[in-house]
Amino acid sequence: MFRRTVLAAVVALTLAGCGTDQPAASGSSSGTAVSGTVTVFAAASLTGTFTQLGKDFEAAYPGAKVVFNFAGSSALAQQINQGAPADVFASAAPKNMDQVTDKGAPTTFVTNSLEIAVPKGNPGKITGLKDFTDQHKKIALCAAQVPCGAAADKVFKAVGLTPQPDTLEQDVKAALTKVSLGEVDAALVYKTDVLAAKDKVDGIEFPEASKAINEYPIATLSKAPNAAGAKAFVDYVLSDQGKAVLSAAGFDAP
Repeated sequence: MFRRTVLAAVVALTLAGCGTDQPAASGSSSGTAVSGTVTVFAAASLTGTFTQLGKDFEAAYPGAKVVFNFAGSSALAQQINQGAPADVFASAAPKNMDQVTDKGAPTTFVTNSLEIAVPKGNPGKITGLKDFTDQHKKIALCAAQVPCGAAADKVFKAVGLTPQPDTLEQDVKAALTKVSLGEVDAALVYKTDVLAAKDKVDGIEFPEASKAINEYPIATLSKAPNAAGAKAFVDYVLSDQGKAVLSAAGFDAP
C-alpha cells in the first residue's frame, strides 16, 4: 500500500514537471498572449503589403485584429503627435518618423526608389525626367512634405531640372490614381506602386532614381494601447515571413 502511494506521488510530480517544460502556446509574444485590436499607422505606399501582412498576422494570432490607417507619412506623424491612438507607426522616410515624439527605437525594414508611372500605352509619349519640365505635359508629383515628394525634389535638384507639375498630391497613391485614370501623362511614384498597379499603368525606370533611395522605419509607440500586439506586429514585419511579402512587392532590403 505504501509503495503504491509513493509511486502515485512520483507519477504526479513527473507529470507536473513535464507541464512546466511545455513550449509557450501559439499566439504569444515574449510570453504574453497577443489579442485585441492592433492599430497600425502606415505610409500609403505600404497599403498592399501591410494589408496582406495584417491578414497573415491575424492568422498567426487568432485573438488579434489589425486595423490600419494608411496616409502620407507626414499626415500620420501629425495625427500621432496630436494624440491619435495608435500602436505602430511605419513611415516612408526617417524624417517623418523623427517628427513623432512618442515612439520606441525605430528599425529600418525596407527601402524603395522612384519610378515614372504612365497610363497604359504611354499616350503622352513620356521618355524620362526631362518630360516633367514640359508645360505641355500633364504631370503629377507628391507634395514636398510627403516622402515621395521629397525624394522627387531631391532627384530633380541632383540633375538640375525644374519640374512643372499640374497637381501636387498628399500621398503616393493619389498621384498613382491620377495616372491610372488617365488624368495626367506621368507621375513620379515608387517602383512598388507601379508593380502593384501593373494592370493599369506602365513604368519607366530612370538611372537618376538611385540619387533618392527612401528608407522605411517602423516603431512601436510608447503609449500604445496594445503594447503586446504592437511588439508582435513589428516582430512579424521583421520576420522571414514579413520579408518575403515585402520582397515580392518590390521592396528592397535595407
